[in-house]
Amino acid sequence: MMKLKMLLLSMALVFSMPNFAAAHEHESTPVDHDEKPCNCKEDKHRHLMHKDWQAMMKEREQKLLSWVDQYTPDKKGEWTKVLEEKKTLRNQWMSPENAAKREQWKKEKMTKMEELKKQLDEGKITKEEFMKKAHHGKKMGHWKIFHDLRLAVDKKDDKQAAVLLNQLLVQMKEHNQMMKEMLKK
Repeated sequence: MMKLKMLLLSMALVFSMPNFAAAHEHESTPVDHDEKPCNCKEDKHRHLMHKDWQAMMKEREQKLLSWVDQYTPDKKGEWTKVLEEKKTLRNQWMSPENAAKREQWKKEKMTKMEELKKQLDEGKITKEEFMKKAHHGKKMGHWKIFHDLRLAVDKKDDKQAAVLLNQLLVQMKEHNQMMKEMLKK
């Protein structure tokens, strides 16, 4: 039981840190992680985590684009468009105008997590069911595909790398669509 609580706490921390850091940026300007430095220097720990996250995401995008060039060059335009749209949607989501939507989304998500935790504690659902429902049926697929893609690249498996890049592109398009729907609410 203690392990489960630690797992839940760790998951909540991992999922909330990027949003937490971004949400505490200067509220009068939209968030643009590529061009503007973060504005969280008051808290050095948070600043370092935010910078690490920014650097990690930028590095990940650069790797993706280099792999696209190498394994699926015919999709370069599509990838560039999807990644730009993702940045635009994220900036809109993190803008001060959408603060109320973000708070409402967080509140609903936390309520659902508490309800699922209660069901788990009462034995009404299994740990696996809890994980699946907590992540809306995803199994952190985008991170797994990225990991598998990295392995395929390391093994020089061109065919598998192309397949995984195409899967990741589909997932990113779906994510962008989900973000558009959240912004419409």
